Amino acid sequence: MARTTTSQGKRYYVDGNTVRELNPEREAERRRQQQQREAERRKRNRQNAARRNRQRTLSMSKGYMAFLASCVVLVAVVAGYYVKLQSQVTTTMRQVAALESQITDLKCDNDAKYKTIATSVDLDYIRDVAMNQLGMNYARADQIVYYSVDNSNYMNQYRDIPQ
Repeated sequence: MARTTTSQGKRYYVDGNTVRELNPEREAERRRQQQQREAERRKRNRQNAARRNRQRTLSMSKGYMAFLASCVVLVAVVAGYYVKLQSQVTTTMRQVAALESQITDLKCDNDAKYKTIATSVDLDYIRDVAMNQLGMNYARADQIVYYSVDNSNYMNQYRDIPQ
């Protein structure tokens, strides 16, 4: 439904589903004017923002500048300290890795020496010397005394061990 006004000021309504014919030149002119107004409005807004920024920049006091400078110095000092700590951590990690490698080498050497010692001992020779030269014998069943020990690391002796 469209409302239209005549030259005499009377209003009337058009009922139906027809579309009005538009004047394309007039519509193009209207759009161009609207775009110009929008561009001018954006230009004014940019100019106002630039003017406000200039005023804000000029209104910075010496105290504010000193505060900003001290913040920059503080951030620089903290960043330098952080880099120093990172360097120390890296150096410590390298030292730990070197020490772990050294421990591994020492364990391998220790195991090799233990195996050498264990294989160099002849248990048959030791038994032969103990029994023939030193007169030792295997213990008899009546000479063996068993003790029960609780989970503690020591044992109380209440009387002498029999001969």
